[in-house]
Amino acid sequence: MSLNAAPLPRPIATPCIQVCVIDGASGLCLGCYRTLAEIAEWSRMEAAQRTEIMSELPERRLRVDPALRGD
Repeated sequence: MSLNAAPLPRPIATPCIQVCVIDGASGLCLGCYRTLAEIAEWSRMEAAQRTEIMSELPERRLRVDPALRGD
């Protein structure tokens, strides 16, 4: 048994920016661009699931009305 065990990998941080408003047209949060189901399950998701969602966020942001995004 080694005393210098490798550190555990850190979980992927939430994309939440504390702007929690769901856009009715897209079903996405206007702050983080996740669905309500994804937000609710985030803490229980495997890293691979979180990584997949994180990779989709830029495209999701483009689906939201620019007036609602604050562009």
